[in-house]
Amino acid sequence: MPPGENENQHVSVLLEETLRWLAPKAGATIVDATLGLGGHSRAILESDPTVNVIGIDQDPQAIAIATERLAGFADRITVVRANFGDLKRVVKQPVDGIIADLGVSSLQFDSPERGFSFRFDAPLDMRMDPDSDDETAAELLARLSEAEIADLIYKLGEERQSRRVARRIVWKREIGEPVTTTLELAETVEKAIGRKPNDKIHPATRTFQALRIAVNRELEVLEQFLTDAIDLLKNDGRLTVITFHSLEDRIVKQAFLKYSGRCACPPRLPQCICGAERTVEILTRKPVVPGDIEVAENPRARSAKLRVCKKL
Repeated sequence: MPPGENENQHVSVLLEETLRWLAPKAGATIVDATLGLGGHSRAILESDPTVNVIGIDQDPQAIAIATERLAGFADRITVVRANFGDLKRVVKQPVDGIIADLGVSSLQFDSPERGFSFRFDAPLDMRMDPDSDDETAAELLARLSEAEIADLIYKLGEERQSRRVARRIVWKREIGEPVTTTLELAETVEKAIGRKPNDKIHPATRTFQALRIAVNRELEVLEQFLTDAIDLLKNDGRLTVITFHSLEDRIVKQAFLKYSGRCACPPRLPQCICGAERTVEILTRKPVVPGDIEVAENPRARSAKLRVCKKL
């Protein structure tokens, strides 16, 4: 896909709210840890002519498009191909702010060959970095046992009928028809758990989410990122994180509470063992969510939540 294609199909979520909470000052260095197509970075760069951005992304297609979109700011942005979990390898000095938008971009969802969506029939891939040696979703389903597949779908997709889904996936594997494409997986899940005529959400949605999270180790990477991001912030520096499902949001919320000094240990323990230490102030008592107008214009924003903390 050439740079620029699909460029206008992606809309950055909670853009104004993110910029307001991030509040970049003159001369600030901001890390956009999930550069994507560059929407948040562009807004940050336009906010002040002396602000600099370090953009990180592991998707070469996204980097190509973002680099073209941000060409006018080439002297103030550095783009690095890496996973946002590699934050400390990329960023060597304290910074004034960090943003992470954890959503899958429209580029990835709308590229049939990437295997993220059941709207297209494509190889069941789901790797954020298509050039990596990581297992694809199809390879994962070919390797795991029925119990492991059921646990994965239940824990990462919050699919209550995960056992039935796993049973059918393994049955197809045993009869020599392994699930290797997006439509095969969607049909397999639908046959396993059924679909009511008035269902607005496809029954395979949770299973696709679970596999994407597993393939890219998203929750493990997020936990490491949060620790490193808070460590890298200067005093008064801000961390803004946008999540799109409850598993991510729970991890961010718990990390913010921990680093704000809120002990999570059982009350009867004689001393704290959870490592809670007050290094940040939570600025968003409740998560910031999109308004009705944004959701109407961009339905993918409906589940977004923004949380912000400030380094003390």
